[in-house]
Amino acid sequence: MNSLKVKILGTVTVIVAVIVTGVSWLEYRNQERIVTQISARSAILLATATQSNIENVMMSGRSDEVHRILTRLKGQDSIEQIRIFDESGRILNSAVKSEIGSKVKPRELEMFKSGKRLALEGDDGDYQTFESITPIYNKPACHGCHDAKTAVLGALEIELSIKYLEAYLAKSKRFSTISTLVMVVLILITIAMFLNAYVNRPLKGIISSMQRVEQGDFDATTNVSSSSEMAMLSENFNLMVSKLRYYVDTTIGHERELARAQSMLAHHHEMHHMNQKLEEQLKEIEALNVGMEERIEEIEEANYKIADLASELEDKNVNLERAVARLSTLYKVGLAVNSTMQIDTLFNLIVRTTVETLQARIGYIILYDSHLQELRVKTLLGHEVQPGCSPILQMKPSSVSTWVIENRQPLLIADIDAAPEFDRFSALGYERKTLICAPLKVKDEIIGTITVVNKQGDSTYTTEELELLSTIAAQASIAIKNAQLYDEQQATYLHTIQALVSAIEASDSYTRGHSERVTRYSVELARKLAFTPERLKVIERAAILHDIGKIGIDMNLLHKEGKLTPEDIHALHQHPTIGMRILEPIDFLQDVRLCIGQHHERFDGRGYPNRADASEQLLESRILAIADAFDAMTSDRPYRKAMPVEVAVKELLDHAGSQFDPELVPHFVELLESGILGFSFSDEGLDHSERELRRRERKVVPLSDYGVRTP
Repeated sequence: MNSLKVKILGTVTVIVAVIVTGVSWLEYRNQERIVTQISARSAILLATATQSNIENVMMSGRSDEVHRILTRLKGQDSIEQIRIFDESGRILNSAVKSEIGSKVKPRELEMFKSGKRLALEGDDGDYQTFESITPIYNKPACHGCHDAKTAVLGALEIELSIKYLEAYLAKSKRFSTISTLVMVVLILITIAMFLNAYVNRPLKGIISSMQRVEQGDFDATTNVSSSSEMAMLSENFNLMVSKLRYYVDTTIGHERELARAQSMLAHHHEMHHMNQKLEEQLKEIEALNVGMEERIEEIEEANYKIADLASELEDKNVNLERAVARLSTLYKVGLAVNSTMQIDTLFNLIVRTTVETLQARIGYIILYDSHLQELRVKTLLGHEVQPGCSPILQMKPSSVSTWVIENRQPLLIADIDAAPEFDRFSALGYERKTLICAPLKVKDEIIGTITVVNKQGDSTYTTEELELLSTIAAQASIAIKNAQLYDEQQATYLHTIQALVSAIEASDSYTRGHSERVTRYSVELARKLAFTPERLKVIERAAILHDIGKIGIDMNLLHKEGKLTPEDIHALHQHPTIGMRILEPIDFLQDVRLCIGQHHERFDGRGYPNRADASEQLLESRILAIADAFDAMTSDRPYRKAMPVEVAVKELLDHAGSQFDPELVPHFVELLESGILGFSFSDEGLDHSERELRRRERKVVPLSDYGVRTP
């Protein structure tokens, strides 16, 4: 063991082992930190998802579901504790019923009050759990059960165990240890090869030359240049041989024989010594070979384990992606159903989001009329209804929606062939292969169903997707009910105000039916200009309510038959402003309010009450001004008789560009000529020049030039 080679290898082995072990230990600590961070994010994600689920359940009025949610989550191995407590520390709900009513630990209450949401817990610095505390905020939907001034209803506490990660860390530690040993062995082999090339081989060459000298060959020389030290040794050896040859040649014969005998003896001794070294080296090589075979077997076994771990990790990643996709879908649906109160827009958002998420070819919503026992199809996507098919369906036993409504629970049909009690072909004209149908339910009231049909890729739907659709249906049901209530509230407002307008007109035989006629004229002109449904609704409401401000005008002044004084005219000019003040508290009528305030403005800016010019007026206001003026001219008034239609048309044409929009008047006259508005008139009685002048004045500007959207 006094070999230089062994000493060098031993020293290098110790140094490499210390360095690699240190690096492996640092890597292991880094893995512990990364695993801890991942667990922390998982705890936050779980707390957020659970909080959202609890808030949705509470907003839907199903508070009894909270305990079942906590109990179901407590059944998971990684969750040590889950409960809800209020700001005083009293436990309001828990997966363990015996805890309800008791107090949480002061440390947990202090953590909630300080705003800290996540903490590691354990003994002597050995963390075993993540403790997450998430506040549950009071939302408008909960104000019926809780004081609206209370900002926070409670806190959700979740203790997430990280003990299950210890096995993963232990496997990682074993792998690091094996990798370290393999690296040390490889480094030692590399160093041994280096020593053999730059130390052992040159020495063997010199020893071989020495053996030749010992055998009497004084012409033996060496030429080693692997390093400066070896070159110097070779040069000194050659010099020594040269001197030895000189001494031998000059020595007497018996000394030569004696030297030769001594040389042979030395050679024999050296050979014996070298043989011993060779045997030792052979033993070392055999030991290294055995160790190498063992390491190779260990590496193969580690590779198998790594492959198993990779497969498990891939499965977990797939499950995680599915969970993230579910949460993303629920988030998208939540955004969609809360982004609008327009019922048709809401239906479209819900169905489109559901179809994209569940990869369905067809999706639709059906509303249920419990009084008429009818089903009305709304927002059908993925299929064109054939002409002659009614959107109203009758209740029948073979209908999927009928079954879901009567049984008040969702239905999954993975293969329609396995469910012969249901129709293969829908009444809307498409073939069913696989489908999911979930009830739209608000408390105990069934308002309809949501259905997805025929999954893309010709695969079948699963119970997991059934649960997802049921969750979407629960969110959509509340939004649809709120939108229906919102529409009913709007209708109530409009009916109330319209009743006031009708009361005003009922007291005056001259203006009776004025609002209805103005509404018909305005809406027909707006349709001719290809208004969107939303803008049509604005002008329809504005036309109905345009004279609401006359409530604030003296009735005697409204019925006055004599000439009006300047004071009378000023008072009458206030009714658009009064109408705007009446509608000011109603938020959804703000566009209508502005249109009412402008319906007596002129195109040239000389109207009332604000003398606004055309650039400041709504298009709806300019339409309403024409319809209002035409009905006023063609109706009897206390101070004059109704004008003939031809005269009223001439007045519109004569004042186009001053009082009225010159590009709208020709379109309105075209409606009159077509008979759509219930009038008929002709150019009879006019000479040729007057007839041509009238037609020139009524020249219709193309809709594309006018700047409105064409169909």
